[in-house]
Order: sequence, then C-alpha cells, then structure tokens
Amino acid sequence: MNSMSRARVSALYLLVFSALLSVAKAAETPDIGDLRKQVEELRKQLASRETERNLPRQIDDRVSNAFGVNTPVQTKAGKLSIGGLIQVWAYSIQNDNAGVVDLKQVVVGPGSTAVNNEEVDNDSFRVRRAEIRFALDIHENISAYVSIDAAREATAFPSFPTNQASAISGDHSAVYFNPCECGVGLIDPRQVGAGIGVANRLLQDAYINYHSVIPHHDISIGQMKRRLGEEGTRDSGALDFVERAMVTQHADLRDIGLQVHGSWIDGRVQYWAGVFNGAGTAFQSRSNRSDDNDAKDGVLTLQIRPVWNHETFGSLELGYSGLYGIGGESAGHNPLDTPVNGLNRNETVRTMQYAWLSYAPNGPVKGWWARGEWGSYRDRFAPGEAQTGLDVLSTGPAPFNTQGFYVSTGYHLGKSNCSERFHSALRNLEILFRYEQMQNIFFHDLVAPERRFDLFKTHVYTAGLNYYIKGHNAKLQLNYNWVVEDDTNVDRDDRQLREARNDSVVLNLQVAF
Repeated sequence: MNSMSRARVSALYLLVFSALLSVAKAAETPDIGDLRKQVEELRKQLASRETERNLPRQIDDRVSNAFGVNTPVQTKAGKLSIGGLIQVWAYSIQNDNAGVVDLKQVVVGPGSTAVNNEEVDNDSFRVRRAEIRFALDIHENISAYVSIDAAREATAFPSFPTNQASAISGDHSAVYFNPCECGVGLIDPRQVGAGIGVANRLLQDAYINYHSVIPHHDISIGQMKRRLGEEGTRDSGALDFVERAMVTQHADLRDIGLQVHGSWIDGRVQYWAGVFNGAGTAFQSRSNRSDDNDAKDGVLTLQIRPVWNHETFGSLELGYSGLYGIGGESAGHNPLDTPVNGLNRNETVRTMQYAWLSYAPNGPVKGWWARGEWGSYRDRFAPGEAQTGLDVLSTGPAPFNTQGFYVSTGYHLGKSNCSERFHSALRNLEILFRYEQMQNIFFHDLVAPERRFDLFKTHVYTAGLNYYIKGHNAKLQLNYNWVVEDDTNVDRDDRQLREARNDSVVLNLQVAF
C-alpha cells in the first residue's frame, strides 16, 4: 500500500473516531479523554506521512552503481554504441613576414590578408578534432550511423603540413587567394546553393546501412565518405602522421549519396561503387548541401590483398579509385563562354584518381612497414573564386589538372622480433618518415591570366615519432615538417612566388573511445 492509500485510510479512521467522540460526548461516557488522545495521535501520524511524501526521493545505491565501463547503453529500440575522437594539438611554425606569394610585389586585394604570413605563422594550441559517433543496430539487417565534429566549425587555423593554403581549417592544401570565402566577388547571392560559399561543416556522417541480405554485400545511403584511395578514407584516429598528406586531404570530405560495398575471401578482395551529389566547385566541401545540377558523381574503388597476416610474408594491399562527374550547368563546355547566373560556372568534367600500395612484412623485419599513394584531381573554379598574383581575378577559369603523391615508412619497436631487447618504455615507440609533393600552388598564366592557371609544387619532408599509450585509443604524435615550395622569384616582374620559411613542428595528443 502506498503512502497516499495509507493517508486515506488514516483519514477514514480519524472520521470514525471523531464520530465516536461526538457520541461519547453526547452520552457523557467516562472514556472521552482516551478517545481525544487517540485522535490527537492520528493527527500527528497524518502530518508526519504528508511531510515524508513531499521530500525529494533518494536514488537507490544499487541503481546509481549500475552504470560503468562497458555497460550497454539502454535505448528505446535497438542496440546503441557510442564512440568518439579527441585530438588536441600544440604547434609551432617558423616565422616569416612574407608567404609563398611575395606581398611586396602584389597589389593587396580582398581575401589576401593571410598571404603576408603574419596570421598563419603564430604558435598555438588547437582542438583539431572533437568527434562524437553513434552506431545503432535497429534490426538484424539495418543499422544507422551518425557522427559530428564540433571542431570543424573552426575557420581561423592554418592548414598543415603547409600553412600557405587557402583552406578553411585544413580541408585541403591548395594555395590561392579566395575572395569568395571572404564574402567579396560573389555573383550568385545564393552562394552555397549555387556551388560557391562555405557549407555547414558540423555534420560528418549520417547514413543507413543495409546488410546481411545480399551475399557478400552491404548498401549505405546518406552522407558518408566517398571511398577514394587509402589514406583519405582511413579513420582519422588511425593516421600514421598528425595530418594526412596534401594529395589525400580532399578525399577525406563527405558527400551525400549511395554506396555499395562487396567483400570476398575474408576481406581480401573488396570493391565500392557509389553515386554522389558532387555539389560545389574545386576543393570545396560537398557535405550537407543540396546538389547544384542534375548530374551525379560516380565512384568506383577496387582493393586487393594478395597476402594478409601471413606468418612469413606479412600483409600486402594495393588498390585503385576513380571518380567521374559533371560539375556546373547551363553554360556549355566552352570555357570562353560567360557562365549563366544560375550556377555561376561552366559545365566541367570532374575526375579524381588514387592508386596505392602498402606492405608490412613479417619474419626478420617484422615491425617495419611502407606505403605510398598517388592521386590526381581535375576540376574548375567558379568565376571570381580564385585570385592570384598581381590581383588577377579569374573571370572565366578553365579546368585544371593537378597531381601529387607520398611515400612513407615506419618501424614499430614493440612489434619487432627483438622487442624484448628494448626497455619496456620503448616498446610503445614508432619511428616514421614521409616525403610528399603536390601541384598545389595556383598562379595565373602569363598568356591568358583570366583563364588558365600555372601549377607549382610544394615538397614536404616529415619526420615523426608515435608513442602508443593504449594503441590508437591513447597516443602521442610528434611531427617535424620541412616545407619547400617551388621558387620562381628569378623573374620578379612576372612571378611573385618564393620559398617561404614555414617549417613546423606539431604535437598531437589523442584519445579515442
């Protein structure tokens, strides 16, 4: 019986005794004093129970201790898993009062404030990633995945490994002025809807996966990474270096579409085929925005592992990815045409390609690994989006083709055959090195400056140390980047490119769960 019921019964007793008291008084019985005492006691009991009922309820100790590490999350339906990734950086960049474009030779225009290098060479702390991930198994054949990264809303940090890029917070390493991102020179006021401007960046993944019905296949639909290359689509918490190579950074971006995945022989042979919106111009984020034409980007990736986890030969993986799509609309294919104001650019055949190989042997050199990846990219800027050199605005830009590659190697002391010879503190240490280059510097062509771009390379040599406290779930990464740009400053009247002093050291502290 609850307190409310007991209170009602007590009230009933009180009424009965009050009635008896009235009868006793009328009859002038000798027991009237005892009855008055009992009534008073009942009144005190009622008051006490009413006070208890109004007190805040205390949580039982057994309930408060029921939740802890690895305790399943209780959901209304399905099985929910929660994970996340936190990366906190501390970095220092070599100081130089001029960047890769010699500001003394450039007429300063909108969007050029960072080119003098003063804003992008400051030493700083940074939250590089702050991801929270939700995976829900709602049915034996259906699951859903959502991830957000609050740190991607940042727009004030320089890019890495080169700090000269026009990127917003490290999305890519392309170098050019970008007046569109500064709100100047926009022809179409819709901006994002027209394929220019900056899309929302907080939402990362939001897709539904259909699996275990078609043999060897699963299907995902929603917003996700397009499967392009190896390093670009690898989980950010499992990167060998603090930041992706320049040529793979653009493959890390998400897009909205549908992707089919097939896998055979325990994952040794896999493919991914998908169609995606492909909204936006060159190097722009494709995520969480409406498409800006009727065409879609097609993606196909093939991955093969001839040997994997072999006792002697180790693991070998190679693969190829290709993307083909049409960007722009309504303006034809001729780059000399003036684009209509609907989408602010000409139709363009957009392509991306990646080829990679990685090898980690066993046997006497166990603990050593090597990998390399090549990539190429073809696209077109929107009119007025790219501004280079002596304030040259590309009003009718032609498509460009750029490419790059990286090779990297490392040695994990704790995974080697002689790990027992090392002190226990050294067994978590990995030593690594990477060389990369990319045609990432855009400069106007001297013959047709408003149409064509001449491309120049950035070379980066990176030496690194990884210390695995608890695998990728808790690790320290230290990178030193030697950055060298192509120097064309011999003819200062025609070119204003120089080799900036912009080497950097970056420390990453990571926790993943």
